[in-house]
Amino acid sequence: MNHPPNHPPRLTLSTICLDAPDAHELAAFYQRLLGWPVERQEPDWVRLTPPEGGPGLSFQTETCYVRPIWPAGPGDQQMMIHLEIEVDDLDRAAAHAVAAGATPAGHQAQDDVRVHLDPAGHPFCLWVRT
Repeated sequence: MNHPPNHPPRLTLSTICLDAPDAHELAAFYQRLLGWPVERQEPDWVRLTPPEGGPGLSFQTETCYVRPIWPAGPGDQQMMIHLEIEVDDLDRAAAHAVAAGATPAGHQAQDDVRVHLDPAGHPFCLWVRT
């Protein structure tokens, strides 16, 4: 397909990929948390897709993975990304996240947001639209 020189190519965000010491273990956590089905899996890679469409989440085994520290201080392994997950009931969602295998972060910066860490240490935020 030929496009005019000033027309950018079509770009579609298809997934967000999180590194982990074990892709299958982290994918299983997010499957419990979000209820999304596995679309595809390989020995060191898994992709979950939301039933309503949109970018999915992928997980890749990284043998040299270093767990991030949140909040990070000088010299700490920084997080590279975090997920924002809108919920309808913050307390129930936080309890569900813990039951799925998350750990509440020791530092909570906002009253209307709950920060949790997934089993690989990636922070994610649960929040309610007000």
